[in-house]
Amino acid sequence: MSYDRSHYDRPHRGGGNRRRYKDDYDAHDRRTRDSFESPEQILKNTIIKLGEVDPIQELPRLAKQIREQVPLSVPVISEAIRIAVTEQPYKIPYYAALLRLLHDPTEGENAESSTSSSLGKQVLEDFWKGFQGYLDKLAWRDVRLCIHFFAHLTVAQVISIESMSALLQSFAAVLDEFGVSYGRGRNAALCAIEGLIISGAVMAKSSSSNTTEIIKTVQNYNDSIYAPKLLVQPAMSLFTESRSLENADEVIDTGLFVLKALDSFEFVEASESFPQPYLDFPDLDPTVSAPFELPAILVPPEVIELDGLATDAGEDAQVKKEDWPQYFFHLFDNDTTPDSATPAGFLVRSQILDTIDIFEINRKECARLLLEYPKWCVPGTFKPKPGAPEPEFESGKNWQLESTVIEAILGSLYLLPESTHKTVYHIALITELCKLSPSTVGPAVGKSIRRLYTALGDGFDVENARRFAEWFAVHMSNFGFQWVWKEWLPDLELSEQHPKRTFMRRALEFEIRLSYHDRVLKTLPEPMQNDTTVISDQTPGPAFEYEDPAHPHYDTAQSILSLLRGRSKANEVLSHIESLKTTLESSGTHLHVDNTIRSISIHCLLSIGSRSFSHLLNAIERYLPLLRGLAGTDAESKQDILSAVASFWHLNRQMVNIVFDKLMQYQIVDPTDVVGWTFENVGGDAHLGGMRPMSLSAFEWDLLKGALDKANGRVMVARRKVAALRKEHDDSVARVKASVGADVGSIEMDADVKPFKQDDSASENPQLTVALKAFASLTREQKGALARTIEGFVSCLAPSPSAGRQNPYAETVITEQAWEVRATWSADEWNTWETWGWYRHFCRTASIFESYSPYLRNYQETLGTVGFAKIEGSTSPAAKLMKKTWGMATGQES
Repeated sequence: MSYDRSHYDRPHRGGGNRRRYKDDYDAHDRRTRDSFESPEQILKNTIIKLGEVDPIQELPRLAKQIREQVPLSVPVISEAIRIAVTEQPYKIPYYAALLRLLHDPTEGENAESSTSSSLGKQVLEDFWKGFQGYLDKLAWRDVRLCIHFFAHLTVAQVISIESMSALLQSFAAVLDEFGVSYGRGRNAALCAIEGLIISGAVMAKSSSSNTTEIIKTVQNYNDSIYAPKLLVQPAMSLFTESRSLENADEVIDTGLFVLKALDSFEFVEASESFPQPYLDFPDLDPTVSAPFELPAILVPPEVIELDGLATDAGEDAQVKKEDWPQYFFHLFDNDTTPDSATPAGFLVRSQILDTIDIFEINRKECARLLLEYPKWCVPGTFKPKPGAPEPEFESGKNWQLESTVIEAILGSLYLLPESTHKTVYHIALITELCKLSPSTVGPAVGKSIRRLYTALGDGFDVENARRFAEWFAVHMSNFGFQWVWKEWLPDLELSEQHPKRTFMRRALEFEIRLSYHDRVLKTLPEPMQNDTTVISDQTPGPAFEYEDPAHPHYDTAQSILSLLRGRSKANEVLSHIESLKTTLESSGTHLHVDNTIRSISIHCLLSIGSRSFSHLLNAIERYLPLLRGLAGTDAESKQDILSAVASFWHLNRQMVNIVFDKLMQYQIVDPTDVVGWTFENVGGDAHLGGMRPMSLSAFEWDLLKGALDKANGRVMVARRKVAALRKEHDDSVARVKASVGADVGSIEMDADVKPFKQDDSASENPQLTVALKAFASLTREQKGALARTIEGFVSCLAPSPSAGRQNPYAETVITEQAWEVRATWSADEWNTWETWGWYRHFCRTASIFESYSPYLRNYQETLGTVGFAKIEGSTSPAAKLMKKTWGMATGQES
């Protein structure tokens, strides 16, 4: 019988549904086979899911289930524990307790598991192989969490104190390496610090422990990292070089403080700071169950990516992204959230941050786990939920869980110069927490917003203030824009450029982007609605300058618009524009004909593309020849185009940034042109006019950042292309050499065959030659953009005496005396202070560019020399601070 499908596809035949039923049964069988779990998989999942009800009660049952497993697979057990340790760090003490139970020799073990060493040791030996794999890959978070596991096992007497001490000493030795990067040093230091906090209680009692030496090594390393810490503090201070802040702490500083405090009292407090369920078990007899000896390790060196791309000096470039010190901002007092200067507070924050990091891929699961976190802490660490029974004993902490979690998330968001994850992840995570428990998380979020708002007037870093405005706006949009704005009505009496007033404007601007003008306007109290320095009285949209029939160039603009709307060819539009230009010149009434024509043309082009983003892209792409013709090759023409764009979209500054980006993308203008235009047109926020001192707001910084990112991105693309072409060329040369060598070795060379010459090199590869030229050109453009940015900041903060726009406040706002009376500052003084903040952030960002484009390292001294040429030799405080800040960011000043 044929089973061809056509036989069953004929209509009106009996039994025609049999095939469909057979397919359904086959699909069911496949699902059944797919859903079947082997005994090993069931055991693995059971281990990973430890503690879903009560981990203390589950531990003996799970240990028994593991021992009774037939056949017993040690790799499956160790893999499950390894996954759980690195993905569920809050469960680590309980997995240490599980291994402690497995470490006991038990009568009645099945034959497969009966060996000379205990089951716990066998699992630990296999677990060590996975740890070595993490170490070889320098997966620092996984390495550090495994060290937590080893530290708990040391307290549980499963691992010997001597081998644990040697392990921590191996990480401390990293800090003594010559030229160790901060990222490597910080990760190694945290491994040593957190391992000591957990295991220090037993290590302090051992004569072979080297606790003091490890602490001293970390201290010496921390003392050597001074300058970078000054640039990444969440509160900006221009007049002091103190590393300590009242409302923030640096993670290594705090870890050292905790270690020293514990060491002075022999780590007594540590045992009360985290769960130690394994201490409920009887002590191990070392003669029966000898402790496991951790093998010696050597932390591998950092991986340096080499792509064979030579710098201008002919040297290979090394690609290595540097990390910065991490300062965490405090929103609440130590009675509300954990004090990070205590062992419990330090480890609680570390575990919450690890959970946030691990579950980035699943924010919903992350939110659920964070709200269940007290389950894995010492009883009494957090206040019980409303309606829950009181804890058996009071620990003296009783912190608020929701405030602790929100503070940790926002602390991660406000790390400088870049947050750990994308801003949208932190925002979405807070939103999920609010949805899961609105009655408890909502008040914590409200308190956080108020604390951050208060910090704005106390020097909160300008970049963090921008992120705060973004988070506030998105969060409000997720919950109906419900905020008690009347609380901030008294602040309308502050200077227009006070950080609190600036925050109001930016937050409302972001809210309007997420909704619409009238919707946001109705959420404000009447005094704010009527204040144009808070929210504009005009709806964001295009501003076509030549729309009014009374405008002298109305007819000219309409003639160009008719051609563009009719989709005339670009060359026809250009010809028409040239004729209009001739007409205007012959009239003799216009002094700047070229500028006027360019302004009219750009306004018309943007007008037909103003309906949507797709309309804008279509207009730009269709009339690229027109744009290139208008831009020409001179800088003045490009400046005119940028000015016309800014004029057309001055009511919607987001569109200015978008259009500038597209003009750079299509190479109508260069990043250097955007940088130059930005500094030529700076003046703080848009509502302030006149010949004020040159200053930057967040809007101008966004333009600068977009231009610098574009320049850097082009270089990276060209760099990868050169690397790929060079590899392809080298491979082809190697194949030719191999084929010629094989011919010579196998047959006698014919007289007509020409031997391969060593001179056949990349110079004969036209694609590679073109790519190298493009790379060199883009590199010069990138250097030029960075140098022009430095020059622009110099013109704002340290202008020469002959400059047209002086800034008398650049040297006063950086003094302690002026800062103490900041409540009396004018708008220009606050603008100048904000410009200093953006300069500091530029220096931090420039160092990131250098880490991605390492050939800039060889150029950084020259870059500073070129950028600071106008203030070379100047002894003014502003000039000195500018050069010092640049030196600290680029590593030239320690």
